[in-house]
Amino acid sequence: MKLFKEFKEFAMRGNVIDLAVGVIIGAAFNKIVSSLVADIIMPPLGILIGGIDFKDFSLVLKAATEEAPEVVLNYGLFIQNIFDFTIVAFSIFIAIKVLNKLHSKKEEEAA
Repeated sequence: MKLFKEFKEFAMRGNVIDLAVGVIIGAAFNKIVSSLVADIIMPPLGILIGGIDFKDFSLVLKAATEEAPEVVLNYGLFIQNIFDFTIVAFSIFIAIKVLNKLHSKKEEEAA
């Protein structure tokens, strides 16, 4: 019974709940950014480079046989994931920069 009580205290601490909320919001934000990259940024970029879709970039290392599927390096998907990461990282950077600026204004007003 003591173990359950300790777990309940741990789970109900503020920072654990804040972390859970952050993870949920982060997952939702990831879907938005992935859609932004895949549906908004990559199509025009593909047109600029000759109508190529990055998702189609791949290198077949071994052709498929009756016994085994083909072995493929999907480097186009990797490029798209790099774009996803860059946009997420930049968005988080901007959000933290804005929050820090707001926080410093509150400290200046309090002083």
